[in-house]
Amino acid sequence: MDPNLGSNHFLSLPRPDVHVGTPAGVPDTTTLAAHDFDVDTRTGFMPPQPPIARLPPAWELWESTLDEAKRLQLKLGDTPGLPEDELLKSETWRSHVRNLPILPITDLKRSELYLRRAHHVLGWILHFYVHSLPPDDPVIIPPPITLPVLQVSAELQLPPVLTYSDDVLYNWALKTPLTEQNGVPALDNLRCLTLFTETKDEEEFYLTSSRIELKGVEALELMQVIMDEMFVGDDIAIRRITEYLMSLSAVIRELRTLLLAVKEHCDPDVFYHLIRPWFRGVDSDPNKRPWVFAGIEADPSLQEPTELSGPSAGQSSLVHALDIFLGVDQYSHASSVTGSSSSSSASGTAKSAFLDRMQMYMPRHHRTFLNHLSANPRPLRNFVSASRDTGLQEAYNTAVLSLKAFRDAHMIIVALYIIGPSSKPAPGIAAYAASAVRPDIKKDYGDAEPLKGTGGTELVKFLKDVRDRTAGAVLPAA
Repeated sequence: MDPNLGSNHFLSLPRPDVHVGTPAGVPDTTTLAAHDFDVDTRTGFMPPQPPIARLPPAWELWESTLDEAKRLQLKLGDTPGLPEDELLKSETWRSHVRNLPILPITDLKRSELYLRRAHHVLGWILHFYVHSLPPDDPVIIPPPITLPVLQVSAELQLPPVLTYSDDVLYNWALKTPLTEQNGVPALDNLRCLTLFTETKDEEEFYLTSSRIELKGVEALELMQVIMDEMFVGDDIAIRRITEYLMSLSAVIRELRTLLLAVKEHCDPDVFYHLIRPWFRGVDSDPNKRPWVFAGIEADPSLQEPTELSGPSAGQSSLVHALDIFLGVDQYSHASSVTGSSSSSSASGTAKSAFLDRMQMYMPRHHRTFLNHLSANPRPLRNFVSASRDTGLQEAYNTAVLSLKAFRDAHMIIVALYIIGPSSKPAPGIAAYAASAVRPDIKKDYGDAEPLKGTGGTELVKFLKDVRDRTAGAVLPAA
């Protein structure tokens, strides 16, 4: 375990290889400390302290290069009507990137925190470089970025591209320092370290997820106590689990409220046209350009990247943990095999493949957490079903339906922020100036279902499938 990671971790989960009733004299290994997963009792999947805001001086060239991209307010290369001075400005910055020295990462390997910051900085430089290119230019990432970003990513076991952890988990600082030594960051005391557009809209988009992650700590705590009670499994334990599941439902409903609150400060048009394109990975490039990592041959240990999708809410370990704990993921996979139609099977397989892929973009300790949770020999859904207790089953179904309502809210956000604006033409360069003062966002984009567009309908179908399968995990009356 890296000593630079937070140490105040107590959340534990049952080990899959140990059963109740350990013989006398044998060490009790029924729990695995949460520091093995880098999960904190105060902040969950977020780090317990604000992420470091700058690398040591040996890598200052990376930091200053990112600073310059932000200072220049580089524009998207496919912005309609981009004037010559903007084209020249972005090309001058890219030329600087191409002429950087190739900095070694050897000393970075000593600290997980430095590696995370390096992935963050290099990922942002990479996306600034790729998406400021004119749309007809090939995407050739220069060796000064290729080598360190691939090397750092290999150390972290992450794709060499921006991820949810770069945008959310490790992209925050405190507005006001905490007065208590072990204080918990308040949801309204956060700001972002790095932005593409320097708009409040972009910051609020990231911070919405940060607040959900912090609030999700309560869900993780309830998961722990429920699993502890399942070890006992008597009538008293069943009553307690019933109460805890109702509390879990309330927490999930609060997560839904936090998700929908993004509408208060993030304009859909600003997000879709000016912010979201910076996130694009290779598989969402409208011109289908491959990303060529020039200079990769200089390090024989490196492999050509195959995962370059960019950040997504599907990379939130919290949401995956809720799915796994409630047994929604297992139900979905089972239905994809036993479903009566081939289309149902294909849909379930696609869902499984997508969610499995998204776990590859999570910090590796969090992937370990999810794998460990999946291997729990006493799944909650099976426990509830076997209990034949009506109150417990109702509480379980309430929690599942709360998760379904959370996914309903996700569909609303997708309709507002992606499908609706996608039907409008991309704004020209003047929109950047207008975005500095956030416009009125009280617009009506209508319901998600009738909206059409390339990719839009498929996105809705995917989200509806996930939502419906979540609801399908509800246990029938005993």
